[in-house]
Amino acid sequence: MSGKLYVVGTPIGNLGDFSPRAVDTLEKVDFIAAEDTRVTLKLLNHFGIKKEMVSYFEHNKRERGEIITSRILAGEACAIVTDAGMPAISDPGEDLVKLCHELGIEVESVPGPTAFATALAVSGMETGRFTFEGFLSVSKKSRREHLEELKNEKRTMVFYEAPHKLVNTLSDFYSAFGNRNIALVRELTKIHEEVIRTNLSDALKRYETEKPKGEFVLILEGKKEQEEEITPERAVEMARALVEDGMSVNAAAKEIASQTGIKKNEIYKALL
Repeated sequence: MSGKLYVVGTPIGNLGDFSPRAVDTLEKVDFIAAEDTRVTLKLLNHFGIKKEMVSYFEHNKRERGEIITSRILAGEACAIVTDAGMPAISDPGEDLVKLCHELGIEVESVPGPTAFATALAVSGMETGRFTFEGFLSVSKKSRREHLEELKNEKRTMVFYEAPHKLVNTLSDFYSAFGNRNIALVRELTKIHEEVIRTNLSDALKRYETEKPKGEFVLILEGKKEQEEEITPERAVEMARALVEDGMSVNAAAKEIASQTGIKKNEIYKALL
């Protein structure tokens, strides 16, 4: 092996999903670029692999990208791995792959499990057409803008979310989309793997009392051709969810009025 970047998928939970080809690749490359070297070390130890690692993550990707590509151009082979799943999917590995292409470095795939595709396959939701949206921004303004862009999206939408942010995200979904159907897929390939098919209202009720555990893939239904008309009462519910999330009454009334066509003053008075 020489002068090449190998994009190596790692297990998203069950180590039995790590392919023989992936093991062979990690054994043969000169070094490994890892999102978290501590996580990757556990994987290497499990398969008896001893290999030099270089940390490569969001906050050092520019500096490390130059170092890694310099070594590859000098004739070394590198494998990039993320903590779980395929590198470069909602992951800083995207930048390293792009940089390698720009520098004329050959990039080869060694595929493995990917959370969003696996979740879609077991969700029971429509999979013919879908859009992968990754993680929502922690900025409330960016989140609202992102969800506003998706209001009329007819394809199934796929999101990633951490357990401690799940309730806020479900609340934001409910405010933006109404009571759509959703599949919450958690702990993929692990002992407690679970697919919860429900709607946003019931999902919110469940996780306001039950502490979410594990990483989630959220599979949200797209807009239907004949989506039910939003009533004034429903508009007030949507605005109230925004207020509970920290928005002012005035701003919430204005936001939901723009989304639904219900008069702002009507929503404002009901909230008061």
